[in-house]
Amino acid sequence: MAQVIAEVSRTFNEFLLLPNRTRTDCSPATVSLRTPLVRHLVGERPAIELGSPFTSAIMQAVSTPELAIALARNGGLSFLHHNQSIQDQAAAVRQVKNFKAGFVTSDTNVRPHDSLSHLVAVMHRTGHSTAAVTHDGSATGRLLGLVTSRDFHPQRHDLDGPVSGRMTPIADLPHAAADTTLSEANARLWDQRLDCLPVLDAEGHLQYLVFRSDYADNKRFPDQAVDGAKRLRVGAGINTHDYQERVPALLEAGADALCFDSSDGYSDWQAQALSWVKKHYPEIPTGGGNVVDGEAFTFLAEAGADFVKVGVGGGSICITRDQKGIGRGQASAVLDVAAARDAFRDRTGEYVPVCSDGGLVHDYHVALALAMGADFVMMGRYFARFDQAAGAKLPTRDGFVKEYWGEGSNRARNWQRYGQGGQGLIFEEGVDGYVPYAGDLNEGLAVTIAKLKTTMVSCGSVTLPEFQSTARLTLVSDQSFQESHANVTLRDTPATIG
Repeated sequence: MAQVIAEVSRTFNEFLLLPNRTRTDCSPATVSLRTPLVRHLVGERPAIELGSPFTSAIMQAVSTPELAIALARNGGLSFLHHNQSIQDQAAAVRQVKNFKAGFVTSDTNVRPHDSLSHLVAVMHRTGHSTAAVTHDGSATGRLLGLVTSRDFHPQRHDLDGPVSGRMTPIADLPHAAADTTLSEANARLWDQRLDCLPVLDAEGHLQYLVFRSDYADNKRFPDQAVDGAKRLRVGAGINTHDYQERVPALLEAGADALCFDSSDGYSDWQAQALSWVKKHYPEIPTGGGNVVDGEAFTFLAEAGADFVKVGVGGGSICITRDQKGIGRGQASAVLDVAAARDAFRDRTGEYVPVCSDGGLVHDYHVALALAMGADFVMMGRYFARFDQAAGAKLPTRDGFVKEYWGEGSNRARNWQRYGQGGQGLIFEEGVDGYVPYAGDLNEGLAVTIAKLKTTMVSCGSVTLPEFQSTARLTLVSDQSFQESHANVTLRDTPATIG
């Protein structure tokens, strides 16, 4: 006879936080969102911490190098998907690791003999007003000069004339060597009243451009997730099929953390793969999952997982529960796993962080997941809406949308992840659809972080551990859930003020 778990399977929508006393030291400015990413001894700092508790899903439609860069600058971490060749995934990791905040790879480049009309077209396409003039028109060619939109006027100068006639030649341009630090470059920008400082290698090839306008931009990101060499951190997803070939290539490329990606991580296959990685590459933090109960968490923690992902069937793009009847409400899963994590900590002296993956429909769900014991969250739909995600931006009658598809959909061609016993998907466990377009990640995530911080303030907490230890939760009836929403006719246009 099957074992019946008496507890109801609950979602985040069924809970609210009760406010605690807000002390005078509680304000959004004093809240810290720092959180451990990886296993560590109790009382010691983890090898990797996040400045904000956000990671992006191991999905083709989500975690691009561009999104990984933006998220790391905001203190989070992306796990680049593994549903691509080993070489392509390693190249994506290198793209993130080679990014230098403040050091910009030029995307507006021309040759000296190109016409000014061609230059105008290039500037219009990129939206940038400074172009590098290189011997071959590439971003890494030998730098011959710079030309800006202030160096010519379409009505005053012959647009058929060459760029070389209006550029500032390299002989008259201050420039820096490749080993220049960002602090040194910024000092020169201000001391020499420069708008742009080219960074060249020993042969005079362009490496980067440093702009005065980016100085304030770098100050926007005080919590960037960086390694010891001040490079942005990035994670990579791996599977239980080709990990012995994929892991070495990802480590050589510079990946900071790995995570086994499976719709069901409670398996001998994943335990064996975790054990192999920890034996051959003990220095690389490696997560496991996904699980929905404490027994499965303990299984993966004992197999060597450095963090464990929680969630089966709760993702907006996932239909595993519909297709197979397997899963658990995300709130119940997080609470159960967090309790097992604490028991494991008390028994072994090691803290294994928990990641809540899926079921996060609203911003306040993030606060609930963290209050219930998650150390960080992983989101797909949320990040798929932004410019930096992979899906195409498409116009509709009601506004723009972004393409979003699940790893269990036929479009993803990720059949090995689901182990259905064939050489392809016998049935889909994910769908292919659209999400509302939400613009730039930096702006969208800033709003979510602001909401999270003010929620913590209302709960009398300034750190995530304090939030977890003092948060009070209440179950929500259907009527109180309805009461939570606005109940007036909303304006179609802004009110006139003044």
